[in-house]
Amino acid sequence: MHQSLRLTALGVSLATLLAACAEAPSPPPQASAKVDLPPLIDVKDFFKNPESAGYQLSPHGEYLAYLAPWNNRLNVWVKPVAGGEPVRITKDETRDIRSFTWTTDDRIVYSQDLSGDENFKLFSIKRDGTGIINLTPWDKVRADVVDVPRKDPRHILIEHNHRDAKVFDVFRVDVETGKSTLLIRNPGDVSGYVTDHQGVIRIETVTDGVNAKILYRPDAKSKFKTVITTNFRESVNPQLFSFDDKNLIATSNIGRDKQALVELDPATGKELRVIYENPEVDIDGAISSEARHKLTGAVYETDKQHYVFFDPTREALQHDLEAKLPGVNVSVAGTDLDEKVWLVKTWGDRTRGDYYFYDGTTRKLDHLASVTPWIDPKQMAEMTPVTYQARDGLTIHGYLTVPTGVETRNLPLIVNPHGGPWVRDSWGFDPEVQFLANRGYAVLQVNYRGSTGYGRKFWEASFGQWGRSMQDDLTDGANDMVKRGIADPKRLGIYGGSYGGYATLAGVAFTPDLYAAAVDYVGVANLLTFMSTMPPYWEQGRKMLYEMVGNPEDPAQKAKLEAESPINSADKIKTPLLVAQGLHDPRVNKNESDQMVKALRARGVDVPYMVKDNEGHGFHNEENRFDFYRAMEQFFGQHLGGRVAPGQDVLATLKN
Repeated sequence: MHQSLRLTALGVSLATLLAACAEAPSPPPQASAKVDLPPLIDVKDFFKNPESAGYQLSPHGEYLAYLAPWNNRLNVWVKPVAGGEPVRITKDETRDIRSFTWTTDDRIVYSQDLSGDENFKLFSIKRDGTGIINLTPWDKVRADVVDVPRKDPRHILIEHNHRDAKVFDVFRVDVETGKSTLLIRNPGDVSGYVTDHQGVIRIETVTDGVNAKILYRPDAKSKFKTVITTNFRESVNPQLFSFDDKNLIATSNIGRDKQALVELDPATGKELRVIYENPEVDIDGAISSEARHKLTGAVYETDKQHYVFFDPTREALQHDLEAKLPGVNVSVAGTDLDEKVWLVKTWGDRTRGDYYFYDGTTRKLDHLASVTPWIDPKQMAEMTPVTYQARDGLTIHGYLTVPTGVETRNLPLIVNPHGGPWVRDSWGFDPEVQFLANRGYAVLQVNYRGSTGYGRKFWEASFGQWGRSMQDDLTDGANDMVKRGIADPKRLGIYGGSYGGYATLAGVAFTPDLYAAAVDYVGVANLLTFMSTMPPYWEQGRKMLYEMVGNPEDPAQKAKLEAESPINSADKIKTPLLVAQGLHDPRVNKNESDQMVKALRARGVDVPYMVKDNEGHGFHNEENRFDFYRAMEQFFGQHLGGRVAPGQDVLATLKN
């Protein structure tokens, strides 16, 4: 069973959130005695492709597939579990392959776009690298896998927008031949599909942008009928069907502030029972055993990720893994159809982690690979959860990372707002944060109002607040770090991408005296032009975006959006600014960055501007990442005084 997902609103899922936790402010981290600073680590060590990652087991557990570099690009490799040399089965030299999935024991399907345009094609290939088939061979078409049916993995379900760029139809595709059969023609308002355990689409999610519906059918021959209707502020997010395919397991905030894990009667939409809820945060999703036909647990996140188990077998597995791998977070990354062998992934705030192979019969654990073995966790910085009160009394959660080897006092500090904005920062290894900490900066990551996981009220507090209270949360966080004595008020910087790039521009435009340096990465400068250049497959979410950000078709709201657009306050910007942009960005059009750079340069302001011709929304080719972070390092070093590694002066090549 699988639910299809498509990304909206600055490239993130528009998940519903809930009320803020009323916690007391976290105490400031204790100042540490000065010790030797860690060595200056090469920028490439933070941002080059992993040695290997994304491990997946073949259906019967005999082969491992994973991503690893070849000619500086991530490609798919396969090797036998029993031993033997790995075989590279793809040969992409232009762009990293970012995702793949096993179908049969002999076939893998992977996705690839061109130069960051996010029009992903799907390819089927044999595990030995032969027999490649382009399943979606059209240009300017985006395709995704909906489901790989457990009982018929040769015939997978995919969706694409070849017929109409705004919507996605569903097809059954033979991965051996490429033959495609239309299953569902999207009438224009379907945003997602959910299959049962037989691979039959039984649920459609429908939206007009503001109101949402869940449609249900009992079998493939029946027509869909509406069973649940909500506005976008309430949500029911299907997770899986019960294993008799009668009821639906979902997360829901209908009638409550936090997303709870519930069981529904899909024929009526009636909630039958609450399986699990947490008083502080949303439930993120369910854990299940396909082999044993059991719902085994749920996942939620406070300051860190947590599990709750409903099944003693799954709980025992977790305890055994954690006992064998102390001191790190442990998750199950995959298993075979019979759940006899398992892939295990570890991670932490100072390590990108390792992969292990676990034999459930012998309970033997074998190490497979380290994601980035060149990173020494002892040289990385600790990520500490923090809270503070915003100016209106709302409790804001975040994370503070302080350089190792220095006292936690009077440090240069980078405020690092996440993108989205309707996602959240989480505890774990962040190469950007560790890179900045290695250069001597404290880094504050803020889950400002609107960040997901904290409840519906917290989410709704962000509506209509771009550049306003959402921005105040960042400002208040920076000032709180100053008040605690952690940050030097004269050496505050801000850096973010996507919405975080907007927040960076808003920070220097609306609080021009706060920051001493800023880096904008694929950020929105003008809310009106941003909304006029959204990709066609975002059209279903346009009305919701208007509700959550502002409606440019309403004169009063248009004026408000103009006031919230940093481009219209460019004359107030006096903070040194570095801008980076991908030429083919489908989400935040290059014109967003062009407008800001042009406006500042017209005033005689020197704005270093990096544009990569083979990138989109963010830089995915590692050589482009190296250039960007070298420029950032040199820029912040010049204006905030952090450490700078010797090497090419990338910044000098970006002048007017």
